[in-house]
Amino acid sequence: MNNKYPFLMLLVIASLLAGCGSKERGASGEEEKAIRIGYMICNSIPETKARFEPITAYLSEKTGRKFESVLVNTYDFEDLVRKKEVEFAHTNSILPIIFKKEYGFELLATEVRGRHGHRDTGTIIALKKNGIKTFDDMRGKTMIFGPALAPFGYMAQYALMLENGFDPEEDLAYYAIPWGSFKHEKIIYGVLFGAYDLGTAPRLDLDLMAEEGKINIDDFNIIAETIPMPYCTMGVMPHVDTGLAQEVKEILLDLRKDETVLVDGEVLRVCDSAWIDGFVEADDREYDAVRERLKRCNMAPYRKY
Repeated sequence: MNNKYPFLMLLVIASLLAGCGSKERGASGEEEKAIRIGYMICNSIPETKARFEPITAYLSEKTGRKFESVLVNTYDFEDLVRKKEVEFAHTNSILPIIFKKEYGFELLATEVRGRHGHRDTGTIIALKKNGIKTFDDMRGKTMIFGPALAPFGYMAQYALMLENGFDPEEDLAYYAIPWGSFKHEKIIYGVLFGAYDLGTAPRLDLDLMAEEGKINIDDFNIIAETIPMPYCTMGVMPHVDTGLAQEVKEILLDLRKDETVLVDGEVLRVCDSAWIDGFVEADDREYDAVRERLKRCNMAPYRKY
């Protein structure tokens, strides 16, 4: 049948096509920008992507907005925050304190994982066979630390030594910080294989490596251990709409262990992928213990030159 109104039909089709694309556009008609979540790279880029991409996809699904992951090296993170190149950030518990003080970053939720729930401890370890049991025994020995911005691989133990009258700069023969990826495992292996007398290991990593059969925990003396303090944290930048920030927070707090999401054609459990049991609301007062130790260690954002 011949169409008497071809121009009218073209207008109708164009209108329908425009309507189909409206979900990706804001009120101005422009395509809506992705909401960026910065994730601190843990052991490697592939591992970090595999762990946290399901959280990003889950937030997209729940909010109906487009979220995207930005994987960031620890020492590059502050630049992205300063330039407002992320809206949300998932990091260890030191960086949010820096970002809050310097840029108005707000804490939203803390991961739940391991024996201490949303917190972790830092340990100082040595091989039992070496007979190192006390701070006095540690004098003149060698030590391997974690990264300098690691709360439970560096800061917590450095502060603990100072509290006990042990100055790492004066009382150790020397200390080192490992290069590359999987730094916390390198600490534990460095002690296990005798490259160093002492190591500063997060309790979470000790437990995980023992659970995976990589080490026998009975081979080690835990010379000292810190109090539990908050660990991995999700927070939000001040330029983000408060309604969206609250929505993301509630989604994370309501996240159940059995929740799934589609990522690259595969249905994944969100919590299992991220190696967590869920999130709890971040209590800023609990981070005071981290702040105190940052000050004691003369670390950012409280460093005094």
